Amino acid sequence: MVRLAAITRVELVRLLRDRSNLFFVLVLPLLLVVLIGAQFGGSFDARIGVVGPDGDAAVDAVVADLDARDGIATVAYTDRELLLDEVERNLLSAGLVLPDDVSDTLAASEPVEVAFIAQPDAGSQSLRSVVEAALAEHAAIAGAVAAAASESQVPPEELGATAADLREGLPRVEVATVAVGGDELAQEFAGLGQFDLGASTQLVLFTFLTALTGSAALIQTRKLGVATRMASTPTSIASILGGQAAGRIAVALFQAGYIVVTTLLLFQVNWGAPTATAAVVLLFSIAAGAAGMLIGSIANNDAQAGGLGVGLGIGLAALGGSMVPIEFYPEGMRVIAAVTPHYWANQAMAEIIRRDGTIVDVLPQLGMLALFCVVLLALASWRLYRALIR
Repeated sequence: MVRLAAITRVELVRLLRDRSNLFFVLVLPLLLVVLIGAQFGGSFDARIGVVGPDGDAAVDAVVADLDARDGIATVAYTDRELLLDEVERNLLSAGLVLPDDVSDTLAASEPVEVAFIAQPDAGSQSLRSVVEAALAEHAAIAGAVAAAASESQVPPEELGATAADLREGLPRVEVATVAVGGDELAQEFAGLGQFDLGASTQLVLFTFLTALTGSAALIQTRKLGVATRMASTPTSIASILGGQAAGRIAVALFQAGYIVVTTLLLFQVNWGAPTATAAVVLLFSIAAGAAGMLIGSIANNDAQAGGLGVGLGIGLAALGGSMVPIEFYPEGMRVIAAVTPHYWANQAMAEIIRRDGTIVDVLPQLGMLALFCVVLLALASWRLYRALIR
């Protein structure tokens, strides 16, 4: 057991001492999680930039109205050109430019020219409807106050405060929306946090990829004669094989654990039931480590192992649903994808994260991952044993 632990520790130290791994193991997974969350994440507000006079009552009222609506957040800007540039670069969902005399113009019951800046897409048109509704409501209130002030000789400021109080006290009309039929894909991904989908799929991709590319260390162990010298000591072949397997599995577990912990702390990713997630991560890491051990026992040099590792790691991840959700695959591709451990790991994580599944709910996926572990470990141990005794 001591020798097995020593071999495992050496493999982890070699992983962390390689400076190139600092980017590919620690930085790149998080960058991809952020990128996927920014592009496809479901939990974020539409940001509307607003340019208007500071302290203007009408501007403040419109901004407060927009901020109170679900899914919308306003950002104050002082420069129209900067606002236009950020809308063009998709840093803002839309922009709203209000004139400097907006309150006075509304009080005089005169038309107000407001600029709405947005990309020509369906989302922008929806935002435009929301902004128009907010502007129309406040214009109507301002018009009513102006008319009442002209008839009653009461200062507009007092009438404005009265109108605001009355508006708050009036009963609201609530509209309930019921989706009949609907888009099954939209329902499948409803309720996910912005980074939840990217975190789980990238965990599967990088855990397997890191385990495969790390097989180069096993090649070096064989080529430099380290394994042969270990075999010449009282260390048994079984201990050497167990140590190498444990080392590869430890590398995979380190990568998976790092992604889980950092995304949980930095992005508040929902990883679902801890026991179920831990079981999926453990079994998938064992399968990934065994696959890395198999590559290391087959390849003849570092370059060959690296090429096989990258090619298989990315190819199997793409096939198994780690780059595009498996729900977007045609039925025939889903059948083919089932030959990869990635498919079963992604299906298990989908059940846990999207549908609040427990370990009981993912028992079929865990069973398939366990089968991959047994087959890959047996094959990798046999191949490495042949390579050592040769």
